[in-house]
Amino acid sequence: MLVTGAAGFIGFHLAKRLCEQGHTVVGVDNINDYYDPGLKNTRLALLHPFSNFRFFLIDIADRPSMAKLFASRQFDCVVHLAAQAGVRYSLEHPETYIDSNLVGFANILEGCRNTDVKHLVYASSSSVYGLNTAMPFSVSHNVDHPVSLYAATKKANELMAHTYSHLYSLPTTGLRFFTVYGPWGRPDMAYFLFTRAILNGDPIKVYNHGNMKRDFTYIDDIVEGVVRVMDRVSTPDPEWAPEAPCPATSCAPYRLYNIGNNQPVSLMDFIEAIEKALGKKAEKTFLPMQPGDVPATWADIDNLQQATGFSPAVSLENGIKEFVAWYLDYYRT
Repeated sequence: MLVTGAAGFIGFHLAKRLCEQGHTVVGVDNINDYYDPGLKNTRLALLHPFSNFRFFLIDIADRPSMAKLFASRQFDCVVHLAAQAGVRYSLEHPETYIDSNLVGFANILEGCRNTDVKHLVYASSSSVYGLNTAMPFSVSHNVDHPVSLYAATKKANELMAHTYSHLYSLPTTGLRFFTVYGPWGRPDMAYFLFTRAILNGDPIKVYNHGNMKRDFTYIDDIVEGVVRVMDRVSTPDPEWAPEAPCPATSCAPYRLYNIGNNQPVSLMDFIEAIEKALGKKAEKTFLPMQPGDVPATWADIDNLQQATGFSPAVSLENGIKEFVAWYLDYYRT
């Protein structure tokens, strides 16, 4: 198994799960400084003791290095999680999204094509739904109106994957993740920033005056969904019709799934859960909506449940408790 972004939040948890299951796992990451590289290296340190784990420090946008990696191994499955993340960061640093999310993904596709990889599973995002307002978000919905470059690159990944599935019969499966949270998470995410600020006695920034909802999904549920999808190699949909094409399937071996909790939570309730776990109230600064953001997300996961039997198992209250316990321990707060 190849897991790109193995030092990242989701990549670390997935690589650990796969190693524990006995798979041979190759991890790739460039350990960039988008957020604390120390956190990434600490995650990696927990993977290195596994004898079935091997790590390579590679930037996925480095075409020769990626081609060499694929040529030196015969990967059965590739799970592509490496990407330049963050909606707001894309407003000021668009070039990094082009390099990582487009050039890097092209290198992954070429590596898979040239070495006959049996299944490519890759991370998309709930951000692709953009200006859509029909809830819950369904993979059958049109997603042609993104509101950030990050979202546009993820939509582009889905289109690129379909092209390779169509031209080269490469089985690809795109996973639209919905607001992932939990231990070892990304420090730029709201729940991480809220926890740090509350503990420090600083005010937290509450955008859109708190009138937001998110389909918060615990990391263990995300990993469970990914593992189930890895085992279900995409095949052509015999019912796909070109005169009324379903965006989630194809006459090629191509699939799209949402992975979410299927239960949107208001931002104020989310903050309250953090306050309860910390035993401390937050001082709040209410602000307008940020450019590139959306007021609500809600995942329709029916097709994932039907295909794999997946169902989210971790409640928000328990998930936040687990994160806060990790945070207090990791930062010795």
